[in-house]
Amino acid sequence: MSKLRGGSCAAACLRGGSRGAEAAHLIGAMLGRAVTGWVQRAFQSTSSAAAAAQSRLAVEDEHVTEPVQQECPVCSYNEWDPLEEVIVGRAENAHVPPFSVEVKANTYEKHWPFYEKHGAQSFPVDHLKKAVAEIEEMCNILQHEGVTVRRPEPIDWSVEYKTPDFTSTGMYAAMPRDILLIVGNEIIEAPMAWRARFFEYRAYRPLIKEYFRKGAKWTTAPKPTMANELYDQDYPIRTVQDRHKLAAEGRFVTTEYEPCFDAADFIRAGKDIFVQRSQVTNFMGIEWMRRHLAPEYKVHILSFEDPNPMHIDATFNIIGPGLVLSNPDRPCRQIEMFKKAGWTVVKPPTPLIPDDHPLWMSSKWLSMNVLMLDEKRVMVDANETTIQKMFENLGIKCIKVNIRHANSLGGGFHCWTSDVRRRGTLQSYFH
Repeated sequence: MSKLRGGSCAAACLRGGSRGAEAAHLIGAMLGRAVTGWVQRAFQSTSSAAAAAQSRLAVEDEHVTEPVQQECPVCSYNEWDPLEEVIVGRAENAHVPPFSVEVKANTYEKHWPFYEKHGAQSFPVDHLKKAVAEIEEMCNILQHEGVTVRRPEPIDWSVEYKTPDFTSTGMYAAMPRDILLIVGNEIIEAPMAWRARFFEYRAYRPLIKEYFRKGAKWTTAPKPTMANELYDQDYPIRTVQDRHKLAAEGRFVTTEYEPCFDAADFIRAGKDIFVQRSQVTNFMGIEWMRRHLAPEYKVHILSFEDPNPMHIDATFNIIGPGLVLSNPDRPCRQIEMFKKAGWTVVKPPTPLIPDDHPLWMSSKWLSMNVLMLDEKRVMVDANETTIQKMFENLGIKCIKVNIRHANSLGGGFHCWTSDVRRRGTLQSYFH
C-alpha cells in the first residue's frame, strides 16, 4: 500500500511537470507558425545566447517541478487504519486565552473566575509542568508502539498582537487536531474561531513545509478577520438551561459573517466526512469545506443534544469501519443513518474523572477522546478502567497512558494528536 501512495504523490508532481511541457510545446508550435524568415535568421545569429538562456530556464523549471520520487509522508483517510506517523502537541508556554466573548461562550460558568484571574497569563506553572511530563511520556509510548512522532515548534504565546479588528495574546500549540485536518495526502489548515488562536498555525509551519516539499498537498482555508461581527456580542450563556435552549434553536456565539471552523469539528470515515455546527464552526465554514472536498468526499452535517457543542470527538468518535462511540449524554439526532448502514453504535460508560479535577476547557467526556493506533489497539486514559473494559469486550487492546493534567488544557488523546500517515486506502463505508 505504501508504495502505491508514494507513486501517486510522485505522479501528481510529474503531472504538474508534463502539463508545463505540453504548454511549452503548444506555445512553441503557435510561435513557429507565426514567425517569419528574418526572425529565424535572428534566432540563428543569437543561438549561443539563446541556448544559455534556455539552459538557465531549464534549470529553474527543473527546480520548480522536480518530481518527488520518495513515499509521500502524508496519507490518512480515517481514524483507525494502522498509525505510522503523528504530530503530538506541546504544553510548553501554554497561556490562558483572554476572556473574550467567544471564550466565555465555550466555557462553563464555574470556570469563569479562573479566566478572569489568569486570562492572557500562563496556566498554573506546577500543573503545566505535570502536563508537559505526561505528554513526553505519551510520545515515548507512541514511539515504543512503532509510531513516528513529530512536534510543533515551541513559541512564546505571551506576546500581544494586534490586527485591524482586535488585540489578543496567544494560547498554545497543544491540540494539533484543532488546526490540522488530514484528508488523503492533503493537509488542510483550519482558520480557527478564537482570537487567541489566530496565529497558532505558525508553530506547525516548519513541519507542514517539510511535508509539502516531500509531496503532500497543502491548503489553508480562508483566514477570518475575527471582527466583532463574527461573534454574537449579546450571547446569553449564564446557565446550562440557556445553553440547551440556544443550541436547540441553532443559535451559537459565532455568526455567519464569514467562514470559520476548527478542524476538530470534522471526523473522517473514508469518502464520508462528518461535521457539526458548533460554537467555533459555522455553516459558511462547513460549506467551504464541502465545496473544497467535492466530489470525491461527501461532507455530512450531524447535530447533537449538546448545550455547548465544540469539537466532535468527545461526542461522536468513529473508531473503526462500522464502529462509532456515541456520547449517551449528547445523543446524535442522525444516528439512524449509521444504524441503517449496519454500523455498531457503542455508548461509552460514564467517565471516572473526579469532580474536583480542574477541566478548564473541556468536559469529563475526554474519556472517549481516544486515539486508535489500528483497529485492534487504542490509546486510552490509564485511570478510566470502565472504558478500558468496554474496549476489551470489543476485542481492542488498551495502551494505557495517564494524561490527566494534560486533559485540563482541553483535550484527550485524539485532541493532542493529528495523524499524518495511516497505512490504508480510500474506501466508502456507507453503501
